[in-house]
Amino acid sequence: MADITIQNIVASTTIADSLDLDSITRSIPNTSYRPGIFPGLVLRIPQPKTAFLLFKSGKVVCTGAKNLEDIKKSMKKVCTLLKKVGFKVVDEPEINVQNIVASGDLHGELNLVSTALAVGLENTEYEPEIFPGIVYRMEDLGVVLLLFSSGKIVCTGARKTQQVEQAVDQLRRELEAKGLLY
Repeated sequence: MADITIQNIVASTTIADSLDLDSITRSIPNTSYRPGIFPGLVLRIPQPKTAFLLFKSGKVVCTGAKNLEDIKKSMKKVCTLLKKVGFKVVDEPEINVQNIVASGDLHGELNLVSTALAVGLENTEYEPEIFPGIVYRMEDLGVVLLLFSSGKIVCTGARKTQQVEQAVDQLRRELEAKGLLY
């Protein structure tokens, strides 16, 4: 079995019909809003350590959490903070996970040329002059895996942790069946 660690979860939601980002910047310290450069306001929460992008539309993106519970806690803190300074926001927004990034270790080494050929060139990109790993698209699971010769992997594109686990398990079985994991 491979070791898998969730590194980042990106989630989005809507917390209001609209947000006055200029007022939020004046009311809440440690925010960053430069509309000439980027249309969102950046708000950081120290515990659990997450960052939020707030938009005028009332939409919010949360990044940096390592589990769904931390997203919920952080979202609650942001909503409470906004309410305290007079903004009308929802109590419990519906959270939508957009992307999960996980890293892992297959506990073996890979010959990347052999691996790219064996798993199918139609699903892989391998250009060692540009990037030192294989980009392996698992279309059936909707994820992309980055495979490195050290046996380290990165999984991105999942919306549920089960997708990550399934993709890594499927990859490991495929590599072992083809004798590619040393």
